Amino acid sequence: MTVSGVSSNNGTSPSSSDGNTIAGNFDTFLSLLTTQLQNQNPLDPLDTNQFTQQLVEFSSVEQQLKSNDYLSNLVQATQNSQNNAAVSYIGKTVTSSGINADLKNGAATWSFNVPQAATVTATIKDANGNQVYTETGKISAGNGQFNWDGTETDGSVAPAGTYSITLTGLNSQGAYVAVSTESTGVVSGVDLTGTQPSLIVGSQTVKLSDVTSVRTGS
Repeated sequence: MTVSGVSSNNGTSPSSSDGNTIAGNFDTFLSLLTTQLQNQNPLDPLDTNQFTQQLVEFSSVEQQLKSNDYLSNLVQATQNSQNNAAVSYIGKTVTSSGINADLKNGAATWSFNVPQAATVTATIKDANGNQVYTETGKISAGNGQFNWDGTETDGSVAPAGTYSITLTGLNSQGAYVAVSTESTGVVSGVDLTGTQPSLIVGSQTVKLSDVTSVRTGS
């Protein structure tokens, strides 16, 4: 379930099934050992070496149970720490790797990085893959932002929604220049239902591991 702000994590610990199996084996082993001691022949008692070996196995299983509990607690603590970190992003502007951005209130922003000066062509497509805008211009090397006001190539106004951008660069010699693309937006909530927290930015979800920068304000 995803809600604005925080959503509950209904997942179970990955070690719970293993812990139940080990605990069942431990109880069975203890029952067998107790029954063996109760029914041994007084004239031919259990060999000392065998008994010692069984005690060692008993101790080993017990330690494995405790280790499994410790691991489960560690996994839960790590998950809680990640969740708390994700919640702290709410209300902040994040930049993440990706090509998608939301057009909202007449503005969509993508961050990019170009390793050298180049002539770059930006092509924007809607959610259905239809090209709605294109622009070509010269860009200096380094980080920058491409801001689109939602005006399509034919002059019409694009509706709010998710749009993708492709940046193709050529240097002065006509050689291809790779342009990495990122998207920027304000975090409105957090989704905690997956294996790792995801930030809700507009209508998109961004994995915490994909965030490249965070700043306050819009």
